[in-house]
Amino acid sequence: MPFYVRLGDVPRKRHIQFRDNGRLLTEEVMGLEGFSGNESILYHLQSPCRVMKVAEFAPIVREEWVPDTHAHRLFNTYDVEPESDEVTGRRVLMWNADVEISFCRPTESADYFFRNGEGDEVIFVHEGSGTLETIFGDVPYKDGDYLVIPRGTTYRFRPEGDQRYLVFETPGLIEIPRRYRNQYGQILEGAPYYHRDIHPPATLNTHEERGEFPVKVRVRGGYQTYVLDYHPFDVVGWDGYLYPWTFSIHDFEPITGRIHQPPPSHQTFQGRNFVICSFCPRKLDYDPLAVPIPYHHSNLQSEEMIYYVSGNFGSRKGVNVGSITLHPSGLPHGPQPGLAEKSIGMTETGELAVMCDTFHPLRLSTFAAGLDDGKYAYSWYEPADADPSTAGATSHF
Repeated sequence: MPFYVRLGDVPRKRHIQFRDNGRLLTEEVMGLEGFSGNESILYHLQSPCRVMKVAEFAPIVREEWVPDTHAHRLFNTYDVEPESDEVTGRRVLMWNADVEISFCRPTESADYFFRNGEGDEVIFVHEGSGTLETIFGDVPYKDGDYLVIPRGTTYRFRPEGDQRYLVFETPGLIEIPRRYRNQYGQILEGAPYYHRDIHPPATLNTHEERGEFPVKVRVRGGYQTYVLDYHPFDVVGWDGYLYPWTFSIHDFEPITGRIHQPPPSHQTFQGRNFVICSFCPRKLDYDPLAVPIPYHHSNLQSEEMIYYVSGNFGSRKGVNVGSITLHPSGLPHGPQPGLAEKSIGMTETGELAVMCDTFHPLRLSTFAAGLDDGKYAYSWYEPADADPSTAGATSHF
């Protein structure tokens, strides 16, 4: 994060004695890239190494689907039945060495704490609200929020109402795009959002309860459970540049132009060999000769996944709220027949979607196979005697 946050009580200087009612507190430096990356310093009532029991290890098993053909695909997730909790209910759709993309529609809240020891997380909240309780404090969230959770953060959800998430997990770092920041880390004028749009933990609640508290940690390709005899949210204060935060897709300010802007104008986050973009309601291109719809393009070095959040997607048969399109590398894609002509004269769009572009191929899961409509690759096909004017409404992705 490019700005400093402090919550609770911290001593005058780093690495000096700090006591609570005479008890020496335990200082923890949580940082990235050795001691040269972003870090925060937390002060605990207990040693964060204290473990009452090392319990079971459960490996993560991904069942891969290797299609017989290389083609554009459409997956419909909206009617997927809810199951499990906010962590074990994540069902992998696609993945590579840089990012794992999952769909989650939990039926219950986890009765344990969770920590991802393998990577950063971005959780897009399509539906639902609540509080992400973390070791850094409470992070309220609502539908449309991106929850950005750095590795090593112990947390649990306290949801309100039904929940629906799209989850990105990466062994790399989730960052604000570097072209949006100056050399000091401040977000630039002209960037599509600002520091005021970023919401760090709001309140810090220090817990002193004793008992048995399971913590599930994702590490080494599985979930390792530990049992603590103290509440893991025992931090009395912290400060630094590493912490969880939210950013609302509704606070993204679209960059528009006289003619159509390329997909990087919608970039919201950058990861290792992938980006996450937000397509938001916006004014369309205003040149008298503009075609206010994307030009055809070929993903020669990348794969494009789009998750449709809200708006009118009637232009593409079967593409509705909760649908996912995947345009794999090596194939061109763009507007379907008749849509470019139909878009001329339109001045705005109200569609909302989340896109992930990867620079290495994605592998598909058997869960995704069960959601594949099997017809999307033919949606550009138009028989010679068809009337292009009868094509559906316009989509602006």
